[in-house]
Amino acid sequence: MLQKFDERNKNIKVFIGGKLYPREEAKVSVFDSSVQGGDAVWEGLRIYDGRIFSFEEHVRRLQESAKTLMFADIPGRVYIREAIAQTLKANQMTTDTHIRLTLTRGEKITSGMDPRLNQSVSCLIVLAEWKKPVYDNEMGITLITSQIRRNSPLNLDSKIHHNNLLNNILAKIEANHSNADDALMLDNYGFVAETNATNIFMVRNNILFTPFADACLPGITRQHVINIANDLKINFREKNLSLSEFYNADEVFTTGTMGELTPVTEIDGRKIENKHNSEILKAVREKYTEKTKVEGEKIL
Repeated sequence: MLQKFDERNKNIKVFIGGKLYPREEAKVSVFDSSVQGGDAVWEGLRIYDGRIFSFEEHVRRLQESAKTLMFADIPGRVYIREAIAQTLKANQMTTDTHIRLTLTRGEKITSGMDPRLNQSVSCLIVLAEWKKPVYDNEMGITLITSQIRRNSPLNLDSKIHHNNLLNNILAKIEANHSNADDALMLDNYGFVAETNATNIFMVRNNILFTPFADACLPGITRQHVINIANDLKINFREKNLSLSEFYNADEVFTTGTMGELTPVTEIDGRKIENKHNSEILKAVREKYTEKTKVEGEKIL
């Protein structure tokens, strides 16, 4: 599913390193660590009616990822909030907005891998765009299984929300060539981990399942779904899940800030058939929508 350009984003202003720049001038140095080695961390946030949904959780994860990568200076919550507020105000955005929040290690004095070459401050980027959920959440999406394995903690811990996304991009390329919307990624043991862009859930016999967060990012939307399931007294389990279990599920759906909760209609040519007339996705999605209307950091 290819995103389309929104003309409202033609003249947006972008916050970079403490200043706002017009879109055509929004750039970082060729010596910036994000350019040199993908050495940066990021978050995706969504704005609903003047509120940043799950602001605290996103900022905490950004800061924890930066700490794991040993960034020398990590901006605090107040600075990040003010940067977002400035950006939204400059663009007159109050809803239907997605923010790509990026923190790079900053500029190097010369090209090279060594973080000791970073002798300036880290660089915070706030890229706010007019953007509704990127999937068709009524019609659903199709998936294929990628041959690219999701990173395990043996290689690069997926708990670090880093900018080195080549693993996911290679899987997305496979999906594109198969005319699917996204790719399902397995862990090193062959169990389902997540898609190239989202976490994933399945329903079977009125039980809601999701993979262990061992080889996947424990997403913030994922956690909202788990919390909602508990609130609604839905039988929920985390477990290792095989492809066969997903093929034969009553419902399958993905979760993420960019797309919210999206039904999956087909995996590897197998139609997802709701043989037990499950309405778990409907119930969870309704509750999630309610939460977005009342929760979040009031920013404007």
